[in-house]
Order: sequence, then structure tokens, then C-alpha cells
Amino acid sequence: MPDAGRVAEPTFGLSPEWLLADGKPFVDGLVLSHPEQLERLRRVCPEAEAASVLAGDPCFDRMLAARPHRERFRRALGVRRGQRLVVLNSTWNPEGFFGNGGDQDVLPSLLPRLTADLPADDYRLAAVLHPNIWYGHGPGQIRAWLDRARRGGLTLIDPVHAWRQALLAADAVVGDFGAVSYYSAALGTPVLLASAAQDRLDPEAPLAAFVRHAPRLDPHGPLRDQVEELLTRHRPAADPAEFVSSAPGASAALLRRHFYALMELPEPEAPALLEPLPLPPYTPARRTAPLNVRTRVRGAEVRIERTTGHPYDAVGETTHLAVHEDTRDPGDLTHADVIVREGRPDDPRLGGPEEWTAEVLRRYPHCALAAYVTGPDRCTVRTRDGEVLHLSAGPGADAAPAAYASALYAWRAGGGTVPPGGTTLRVRAAGGVHPVTVAPA
Repeated sequence: MPDAGRVAEPTFGLSPEWLLADGKPFVDGLVLSHPEQLERLRRVCPEAEAASVLAGDPCFDRMLAARPHRERFRRALGVRRGQRLVVLNSTWNPEGFFGNGGDQDVLPSLLPRLTADLPADDYRLAAVLHPNIWYGHGPGQIRAWLDRARRGGLTLIDPVHAWRQALLAADAVVGDFGAVSYYSAALGTPVLLASAAQDRLDPEAPLAAFVRHAPRLDPHGPLRDQVEELLTRHRPAADPAEFVSSAPGASAALLRRHFYALMELPEPEAPALLEPLPLPPYTPARRTAPLNVRTRVRGAEVRIERTTGHPYDAVGETTHLAVHEDTRDPGDLTHADVIVREGRPDDPRLGGPEEWTAEVLRRYPHCALAAYVTGPDRCTVRTRDGEVLHLSAGPGADAAPAAYASALYAWRAGGGTVPPGGTTLRVRAAGGVHPVTVAPA
């Protein structure tokens, strides 16, 4: 039961505290996206009704218009074929997913577990934090709190310019009671609520109804199982899309009409259009935390799974440790079977693939294979016995080059040898098979 002694907070944006000055509206136009909001306004603040205007939702309209570019947005985030993008989001509120940065926050403790539990080649992780979180805590503190998750492959999304594109690209969203979760549901994306406090929501608002019925994340339960169950059982709900906007695709025209009416000017003849969502910069996952790699070799096919979690112990499979050269703990490199880094093939600082791989093998006697990734679909490797090989994605292949290098390591450890004319490995990852051409340098 609700606390009888607690005074309900005013509804954000729809209450006298927000809308009136000296008992009168202080705005010339209060934009509402749906008649449902107008009905609530009439009940809680009838004095502001005369200033209201139904004009849809330009933010949602921009997302609807950009839907055809979903695959481009996914490629911008480095999401590969077969990978599923999980976007985590938090509103700015002490009861939100991120909260106030204290010991009880769910997100900072959950993210390292997600990056450890979700296999690197099956999942891509990104986080959208409300701009006020960045402003309130500062970028340095945010990055410090999320450092482990970032080294595990999490990408922090620009909270102003790229969050809509991330939602369009997402396969699943884990969030709280904020608008981003509601927008995601309106787009038909599966949503799992990790923080579902309703004290700050108008109980009659559609968002409150969504929060009451949305599935919950158990932060202490198996995370991979919960995400996979969400993806398997999700059925889009009609209510979020219905209540986000009563005029989808029409907000630009409605808003301009109102603006020109306020100015008592005729509208231009040109159509009213919204700025399209820009294509974000290419931001692939960058994992500098050590990866425990599990492989199963059958002829020229290598099944691979990589995770930043605990080492695997599976019957019939082999394991090895792959470490990025920029790992936080240099001691990781002394135990690595495979050492990886990315760079331009003509980078003078590294000397190019052949020089860098030779240097790594000289420096780390335990390392059996060094891989220099030169692009999103290729890398050059050097083995302990001196072979220099080029690995490149074959037709239809779309996995991480570092995964190709680990697959080659496992295949050679099982007795595979590369003939003078090269060979093709079949790397099985993320629910697909990726042909990889292996050729002597």
C-alpha cells in the first residue's frame, strides 16, 4: 500500500507548479503529444488548457523517419551479423537505473557482469545515460564508474546526438522508468526494466501502466538467460506506440502551424520537415580486458566463444587466453596465448604488422600467436614458429578479426597446417559460419 504520510510529487510538466505563475499560464504554447495528456491536464491544471496544443512528438517522428537506416546505425556501432545489440539506459533520478552514484546503484555493478556473461561475438553492449547524469557527476566520474565495463566492450553513447540511433539499432533495451525505455517499447523493441520505481510517475500516465506490466530484470539472477528469454518471448505491445504520439509523422507541420499562428504570420509554402538523424561515427567495440576463449575444432571448422568472464571448463573443448596489448594489467600479457592490437598497416609508431608481431613474440615467450588487426575484416598474424599469415573474411563472413586469430590458434594447436597456397577456415560464432581465408604473407 502507498505510504499514507507521503505527499505525491507534482507530475513533471503537467501540474500548476510547472505551468502557472500567479495563477496564470506563463507559456503561450504547451505542446502535448496525445489527447490523453490533455485529459490529465484538464484534471490537474485546468488553467493551462487554453495554452495547450496537440502537435505530436518530433523526437519520435525523427526516429520513425530514420527506421530504414537501422542497419547503417548497427554498422556504425560495429554490430556484426548474428550479434545482438543490448542498449542499457538510465534516466536522471535517484531511483533510476544509474541512480545517484551510490552503493545501491544497479547499473555500475551490473554492467561488468553483463560484459562478462554475454559472449563477445554474440552480443554488443552500449549505454545511454541521460545528459543530466553526465552533467551532475561529470564525464570523468562516469567513465571511472564504468571503467571495467568499458574495458569489457561497453560503448557509451553520445547522450544528445546519437541515443535515438542506438535505440533504432537495438535488439533489446535494459532500462528504467524513463522516456527512453518507453520510446524503445513504442518502436517494438523488447524492454527489460532493471529499475521500476513508480513513485515519481503519474499513476494515470501511460508510462506508469507500461512500467507496471513490463518484464523485470533480476540483477542477481543469470543475466544471459534473462536477456535470451526476453528476446525469445517478446511480443510488441500496442499501447506505447499509440500513446507516444496521436499524430505520427505530422509534428513538424503541426508545430510550425502553431508557431506562425503565435507570430500572426502566414506559413511558408514549403513543406515543414524535421532534420534527419545523422549517421553516427564508426564506433566498434574495443575490448582491452583479457578474453577467455573456448573452442571446438572439427576439421577446418572452429566453433569459438569469447568472454571476459571466468575461464571455461568444458569437456571436449579447448581453451586459451587472448589479451589486447593495451590491457590495464601488463601481467596479463605474460600469460597470454594470443596477443592482439589494432592499427593501420602503415602506422610508423608500430612498424606495421610484421614488425609489431615479431616484437611481441620476442617480448612474451609464452605467447604463441600475435595478431595485428588492420581493418574490420582482416588481420595479420605471426606464429611462434615464424609463419606470417594474412587472415581475411570470405564471402558472407562478418565476425571480429580477433576471433579469426583465436580460431586459427586453436586449429593449429589441434594439428592444422597452412599449405603454401593457403586454406579456408570456417569459424562458427554468433549463430553463423564465417569463412576465413588464411594465406601466407
